[in-house]
Amino acid sequence: MPVRPTAVLPSLLATALAASALTACGGGSGSDPDTVKVSFKQSTDNSIHVMDDYLADIKKQFEKANPGKKVELVPIKAPDSEYYTKLQQMLRSAKTAPDLVYEDTFLINSDITSGYLKPLDAYLAKWPDWNRFIDTAKAAAKAEDGKTYGVPDGTDTRGLWYDKGIFAKAGLPADWQPKTWDEVLDAARTIKRRVPDVTPLNVYTGKPAGEAAAMQGFEMLLYGTEDRLYDDAAKKWIAGSQGFEDALSFVETVYREKLGPDVSTALDPNIQTIVRGDLLPKGKLGINLDGSWLPQDWLPGSGHEWPEWSSRLGLAYMPTQHGQAPGKVSMSGGWTWAVPAKAANPDLAFDFIRTMQTKANAQKWYVANSGISVREDVAADPAYAKAQPGIKFFTDLVASTHYRPAYPAYPKVSTAIQEAMEGVTTGDASAEEAARNYDDSLKEATDDQVIEK
Repeated sequence: MPVRPTAVLPSLLATALAASALTACGGGSGSDPDTVKVSFKQSTDNSIHVMDDYLADIKKQFEKANPGKKVELVPIKAPDSEYYTKLQQMLRSAKTAPDLVYEDTFLINSDITSGYLKPLDAYLAKWPDWNRFIDTAKAAAKAEDGKTYGVPDGTDTRGLWYDKGIFAKAGLPADWQPKTWDEVLDAARTIKRRVPDVTPLNVYTGKPAGEAAAMQGFEMLLYGTEDRLYDDAAKKWIAGSQGFEDALSFVETVYREKLGPDVSTALDPNIQTIVRGDLLPKGKLGINLDGSWLPQDWLPGSGHEWPEWSSRLGLAYMPTQHGQAPGKVSMSGGWTWAVPAKAANPDLAFDFIRTMQTKANAQKWYVANSGISVREDVAADPAYAKAQPGIKFFTDLVASTHYRPAYPAYPKVSTAIQEAMEGVTTGDASAEEAARNYDDSLKEATDDQVIEK
């Protein structure tokens, strides 16, 4: 669904990205009061155009319903981390700020604190459809000041995807469901022994994978222990937890025992595209710890059509560390549509959101991008539940899911997690050493707002 957040990008790269961002957005959003500029993340894979097609359709609907008004789509084609950086560069100036932007929930509070986004409460109060959104989704776009700064367009959950053909060759069950971390590792070891020409297990890791490493990889492990990233009661970040070190030890084991992709592949910024576009469809990966959205790359018209995916791949929930209650774990995030504080046409921007978020258009988007509904009316529609294999599995995981502590410091915390993961992946640090390094970085990233376990 980053190499590192803006605050810690090397200055040379930041300057280069700023220049490209300015170019991407043209002469500024204030040039035409009848045009709404919509900026979004475009896939780095030229054959994937799910978002492009969806927005093109909404653009047609909007322009037909609003004679004289125009929509200018402003795609940002970049890996996640560069997208976030370019977006932040654009939001800093009225000359480059679009009217509507696509914001990951993990970054939105950081952008709110920076003053980049406009509160939407006045619009939401007059919009009946807002009452259809589930409370947890609404909370994802709410800041510490109590105001709401984004409209979510879906959520996601995570689990284990596995190749039934590889499992058959390895003598593993077709209806595999591990109960502990050790059972996941044992299955990967069995694949390594019996089907040596494939990658047994993928766990995203390191700075190049960015938030995919932190969320799909590390936090899916950490939240299966007794520990967490943040202490809600103390309102402090947690350092020195055993669960943190145990999660790193799992990642260390995957790469030390060569159960994962080659380190050079694992640390490729395009690892997610490699997994979805090559390793899984070509039967080269046994188990993949990943998200609910993967099928969007394999649907008709995607460029990577793979109609057999639902029969070739099985789904299992990620177990807790030792099988302790509740037995399964998931993380959830998602994206929101937000209006920049320096947008020239905020009213038009929210009108565009209203068009995107009719029940019919929302449902169309959830199905197209393999998303999980955040609207109760769509979730209750039998057509949604039956639209695609796997939707029920991933929707049911919402009951066991966790959300990131998406406070303003989180992007820096995420970067510190990625660095710790990269250390154990390359073998430059043991899990114990990487955990200590994380604790030091955490104190700096959070202005020492830390509680020691």
